[in-house]
This record gives sequence, C-alpha cells and structure tokens, in this order.
Amino acid sequence: MTIRATNQPRARVIPLCPLPAPAGPVPAREPLWRDLVGDVLRGERQSQGRTLKDVADAARISMPYLSEVERGRKEASSEVLAAAAQALGLSLADLLALARGELIRLSAARSRSLGHPGRPAGPGAGPTGTVQLAA
Repeated sequence: MTIRATNQPRARVIPLCPLPAPAGPVPAREPLWRDLVGDVLRGERQSQGRTLKDVADAARISMPYLSEVERGRKEASSEVLAAAAQALGLSLADLLALARGELIRLSAARSRSLGHPGRPAGPGAGPTGTVQLAA
C-alpha cells in the first residue's frame, strides 16, 4: 500500500494559557479533617514532650507513618487514630472532640475572612448546634 502526501494543512497546537489570578485576596481553603487530626496529634505529643518514636512505638505503628499522619499527608484509619490517641493518653472520642474544636475555630476565622462576620460558630451554631462534614 502506498501512502500519498496530501496538501492539507496540518493541525496547529495552541498552548493553553493559565487563567488570570482572581482580583482581591484569595480565600483560605476549607480545612481538611486529616490536617486537623494531625495537628491535634502533633500538638498533644509535643505538649507531653514526647518524640515521634516514643508515641509510634507505644501505638505500635511505624514512625514514618505517624509523621505523615501528623502532617496531614495520610488519611489514617480509625484503628490507627485510636492507637495513636491511646498512646497519648486520650480516647478516640477525645481526639475527635479536639479536632472538632479546631474545625470550629478555623471555620469561624474563614467565615470572617470571607465577609460573614455574623455567622454563628461553635456550640449552638446553626439550627442543631452541630458541625456537619461533607465528603
């Protein structure tokens, strides 16, 4: 079979340009649960003056994995969170309550930065007084 060259023009590729940056301040992103839990774990560990190795050994999880959980790089299972909390002398409920408090604090600050100063936050916020998480 013989392929013949045609005189049709070749398609031209036009590179996409990045969108212009939005005017004004960029709103803070919604806090992620894994970041909140990691911050609470790290804060609790540091307040106790304990090392990553000490807590990881007590929780029977690897030190690199605990480090990644604390930095919000890994979405830990409930079993891992319970083990890390217990190694710090907390229950899983304590850990999640502390993370919830941090979520409320950050959400209130985010609402204020977005121009919603009158929006309720904290216990009693909204009609049911609960914080709802959406996936």
